[in-house]
Amino acid sequence: MLPRPGMPCRVLIMRLLLALVPLLATAATAASTPAYRYQIDSRSSLIDAKVTVLGIARKSAQFPKMSGGIVLSPGQLGAIRMDVAVDARAMATRDPKVGDQLKGPDFLDVARHPMVSFSGQRMTMTGPQTAQIAGQLTARGTSRPTVMKVTFATPPAQITGREPVQITAQTTIDRRQFGMNGYGGLVGKDVTITIKARMVPN
Repeated sequence: MLPRPGMPCRVLIMRLLLALVPLLATAATAASTPAYRYQIDSRSSLIDAKVTVLGIARKSAQFPKMSGGIVLSPGQLGAIRMDVAVDARAMATRDPKVGDQLKGPDFLDVARHPMVSFSGQRMTMTGPQTAQIAGQLTARGTSRPTVMKVTFATPPAQITGREPVQITAQTTIDRRQFGMNGYGGLVGKDVTITIKARMVPN
């Protein structure tokens, strides 16, 4: 509302202060909400990667060895911090020969780049229990912007910092952007990565 001509300065100041009260209250609430830290329970977590072979069959590999966690505040969910580090040397497949190829220089090249990681810095809620987390995925020493679609078992706005947090996160990458160019005519370029993680208070 524009001030009326001749309105006393004191009245104008009071109106401005009253208009600021809701904003200040919101900021104070967000600032007073604690940030909760969780670490991955690797014994109850798993990462799965799927790719199409010959345009028909879907082949998968599992990554059971991981570490990391999340830091988030129910009052400032957008400012999440999510870090996941995966030991690619521990990858498992049904066919050991396929596993050796995936660990080799045409794909993950674990001899030179044993770790794959994701670091998320910003979360956008898409529902009470669903969100998108934007960050960087690093593989073979190359980092690319990546968005994870995440589903929380419990609405993150309701967490208290005492209970475990379970999430399922998924993204699809073009493996060629990370230098994984082997078997281009046989193995599809798109790799779907699914993280199923149980995190406990830290």
